[in-house]
Amino acid sequence: MENTDSTPTLSVLDLANVRDILDLAARRGAFAAGEMVAVGTVFNKLTAWVNAMNPQQQPATTPDQTPAQ
Repeated sequence: MENTDSTPTLSVLDLANVRDILDLAARRGAFAAGEMVAVGTVFNKLTAWVNAMNPQQQPATTPDQTPAQ
């Protein structure tokens, strides 16, 4: 049976990909210096949201643990 729902959807993976595309474009010089604040703000918001939606991808540490060096 074919899905007849034409409502577009976005997944956490889609938004993580957008974040990665922004990062790649910035590293390749796709944005002017004056645009970097706006791009960085969106990148930071996407990163925070993706991390909040996928807490299992965060490094598991407890307050008494120190990161491995």
